[in-house]
Amino acid sequence: MTDFSYAVDADGVATITWDTVGKSMNVMSQPAFELLSDLVDKGLADETVKGLIITSGKKDFAAGMDLNVIANMKAAGGDNPAKSVFEGVMGMHAVMRKIERAGMDPKTLKGGKPIVAALPGTALGIGLEIPLCCHRIIAADNPRAKIGLPEIMVGIFPGAGGTTRLTRKMGAMMAAPYLLEGKLSTPKAAKAGGLIDEVVAPQDLQARAKEWVLGAKDADLVKPWDAKGYKMPGGAPYHPAGFMTFVGASAMVHGKTMGVYPAAKALLSAVYEGALVPFDTALRIEARWFTNLLLNPSSSAMIRSLFINKEALEKGAVRPAQPDQTVKKVGIIGAGMMGAGIAYVSANAGIEVVLIDAKQEAADKGKTYSEAILDKGISRKKVTAEKKADVLARITATTEYAALAGCDLIVEAVFEDMAIKAEVTAKVEAVVGPDCIFATNTSTLPITDLARASARPEQFVGIHFFSPVDKMLLVEIIRGKATGDRAVAKALDYVRQIRKTPIVVNDARFFYANRCIIPYINEGIRMLAEGVEPVLIENAAKLVGMPLGPLQLVDETSIDLGVKIARATRLAMGDAYPDGAVDAVLFAMADHGRLGKKANAGFYSYDEAGKRQGLWDGLAAAWPVATEQPELTEVQHRLLMAQVLEAVRALEEGVLMDIREGDVGAILGWGFAPWSGGPLSWLDMIGAARAVAICDALTTTYGARFTAPALLRDLAEKGDDFYSRFGSAATKAA
Repeated sequence: MTDFSYAVDADGVATITWDTVGKSMNVMSQPAFELLSDLVDKGLADETVKGLIITSGKKDFAAGMDLNVIANMKAAGGDNPAKSVFEGVMGMHAVMRKIERAGMDPKTLKGGKPIVAALPGTALGIGLEIPLCCHRIIAADNPRAKIGLPEIMVGIFPGAGGTTRLTRKMGAMMAAPYLLEGKLSTPKAAKAGGLIDEVVAPQDLQARAKEWVLGAKDADLVKPWDAKGYKMPGGAPYHPAGFMTFVGASAMVHGKTMGVYPAAKALLSAVYEGALVPFDTALRIEARWFTNLLLNPSSSAMIRSLFINKEALEKGAVRPAQPDQTVKKVGIIGAGMMGAGIAYVSANAGIEVVLIDAKQEAADKGKTYSEAILDKGISRKKVTAEKKADVLARITATTEYAALAGCDLIVEAVFEDMAIKAEVTAKVEAVVGPDCIFATNTSTLPITDLARASARPEQFVGIHFFSPVDKMLLVEIIRGKATGDRAVAKALDYVRQIRKTPIVVNDARFFYANRCIIPYINEGIRMLAEGVEPVLIENAAKLVGMPLGPLQLVDETSIDLGVKIARATRLAMGDAYPDGAVDAVLFAMADHGRLGKKANAGFYSYDEAGKRQGLWDGLAAAWPVATEQPELTEVQHRLLMAQVLEAVRALEEGVLMDIREGDVGAILGWGFAPWSGGPLSWLDMIGAARAVAICDALTTTYGARFTAPALLRDLAEKGDDFYSRFGSAATKAA
């Protein structure tokens, strides 16, 4: 069996059908691309063939390129990977150009054979770049389908001609959302936006494609950029209108990326430079920038973490060998914001939900949360009234624990209080079956301690959701000392059902995500107390790729929560507690009633509608700004190392069991500088020796919290790095 098949009907229309062997979605491999090229040659050379249809044997057209193709190109280059990658990309361009010209005479632009792309469903990445080469793109009216070029989301850009073709088809301004933001559209929206040509009923797709092929004229085959007198829509860079477009695009890209994401800059360069030259030269420019990007360590790290490793974790890379643990009925205890969010994502995934709270009005309010999300979806035409009714029908809001009978998973999401959680555990276990798994949603309390309230500690596991549950992609699964493999497998299967990305960590204070993000917040607060300019703190964080500065982040999560965590941590650690200087600031803010965004008053000021207005002008009076300010790089090193060293310690201590989870969890959980690929990838990028040198300098100036862990020193001494030592199958550092 092969990934592409070829057939010619009685009317002389050849159909090339893409059906990747052994996969639910078509993905392009190097052998498959070569086969596609051969089949196009076959159709163009056969005098009895009047035209070609390129379509899919699956419900969707294609998910994109197998990124291992890129890795293989690099490896094949040996000491000169750039040459290998460039030649490989140019080879793709040659095939695409062959489809586009379709045998026409290069001077008269006549005599070509019409080639149409017939898309039954989703078409992403190379799955849209191939259709863009065809002479017409016809898609089935499939509202679930997504069409677009999402490469920018994993640190690259469309390099197989998609960047050049889309820009010349639509103009730089209209193409920008699809290229720079990775915007995905339904077929109807894609047609309205000019991305594709037609949308037809699914049952008419093949017939319409054939009809177009048989009726196409020579002029229908000539791309605008190949026609005489072509002018770029919206204007080229030195056209008055185009000039403003490109100036604005440059400002927008740098404003959004802060200069740390190389893909956006490379894409914009390819578009700008390509717009100044003939089409075939523009393709070479695109290939050169694409090659430059692929050899950038940031791009490699982003692809590894946000595509390869993320996908592996979602497919169960760390799942214990257990029978299928698909959840059929879930009980959620606590209908506050977290419980209500968990109820929504569960019901939306087709799972029956029992939502319990102490009072019926609270339980009903929790269900109303789902209704509000669905209503917003209806207003945006993303949800139907029928879908809303189905989701809400799956949620039973009640105060009766007896309703939990038949649940195979419980998610407890009550207050962060050991006694309350213990009481709930006992009530639940009195009514559920002996095989039911009990999961506690906690961000701070040790799972092993909470499990002592359970009669079945091997069936007790931690599931840490991030807020807001419906938007955050990561779920942290915590294995207590007594947690069994079936409980972990159940949690993993459940997270997969609700379409989140799971990581599994061992039990320890703050688990993984919070143990890394709390030091980041604390370091920012420390600097404020030291007299570092607040604007410098916040912008230093953003300029190194953090989505929020530490002061804004603590406002978002609430200052009183920080106070609560600080008091609990101080009580647990006693004299070893290291954050007294941080508490002095937090407690003072709380005493002033500045509890963060929810109170419209925190480190930032807010208007009556809750919109952030800027840093609070009272900060300077409370914590005067020092005359001498540190260098930007030093502030960034403090903020990064505060997080990164905790990730290393978590791996060193066996809390983090797989480096893939460390990087993916950091990016999805708290937004750690995605351009870096995650904290461990960042350390590999700068090198362990350089990291140790930074740590030593910070330790001398700021104290022992920046001491380089033994594992990091060992890597530095041996010239090693995390991914070469632990690899993709790493279990722990020990």
